[in-house]
Amino acid sequence: MARPTQQEMRKALEQRQGKELTAKFASSVVAICGLGGLGSNIAIALARAGVGRLILIDFDQVEASNLHRQQYKADQVGMYKTEALTENLLEIAPYIRLTRFSCRVSPLNFERLLADADIICEAFDHPEDKAMLTDGVLERMPEKYLIAASGMAGMGPANDIVTRKVSEHFYVCGDGVSDVDAGIGLVAPRVMLCASHQAHTVLRILAGLE
Repeated sequence: MARPTQQEMRKALEQRQGKELTAKFASSVVAICGLGGLGSNIAIALARAGVGRLILIDFDQVEASNLHRQQYKADQVGMYKTEALTENLLEIAPYIRLTRFSCRVSPLNFERLLADADIICEAFDHPEDKAMLTDGVLERMPEKYLIAASGMAGMGPANDIVTRKVSEHFYVCGDGVSDVDAGIGLVAPRVMLCASHQAHTVLRILAGLE
C-alpha cells in the first residue's frame, strides 16, 4: 500500500484531535534530552500526535540491553541513538522535522542545543545530569517549559506514577521515590508510563491546558 501523503496524514490527525489542536501541535518544537527508555518513548508519542519538530539529543549508541525498554530494534544495535530513532520516527511520521545532536549535554552547550525548543523534556539516566539540565534551564532559560522525570524503577503500582507542577514552567513526572541505583530494576511498562506522562504534559501545555 502506498504511503499516505502529508495532507492525508494531517487530515487523519484532524479527525482525531480537531483542526485547532493539530495545528498547535504541528507548529511546535520539542527537545528531548536523552533517548533511552524515557526519551525514545516520549519521541514516539509526540511524533504520533503530530508534533511538527523534535530536537533529539543523545551521545550514546544502542546496546542489546536497551531493547528491553527502549524504542529500538535488534538490527540497530551499535547505531547512535539519534540515528536509530530518526529511522524509526520517520517510519511512523514521515513528514516530521527532526534535528539531531549526537553529543553530551553540558553547562557549556545546553543553551545552544535547546534554543529553538518551546518545551524541553529531561530524560536522562543519571541524577547529576538531571540536576545539571534542570538547574541550567530554570536559571538561564526560565521562559521555556521543562518537563523532568524522577522515579520510575521497580514493580510499584502504576498509579504511583504522577505528574506534579512544581512551578509555572516546571513539571516533574514519576513516583519521586524509586531509584534504579538502589538495586531496583527498570521494567518497560513503568518506564513507558512515566514517558507517557511527560509526553502528555507536553501536549497539554501546547493545548493550553497546563
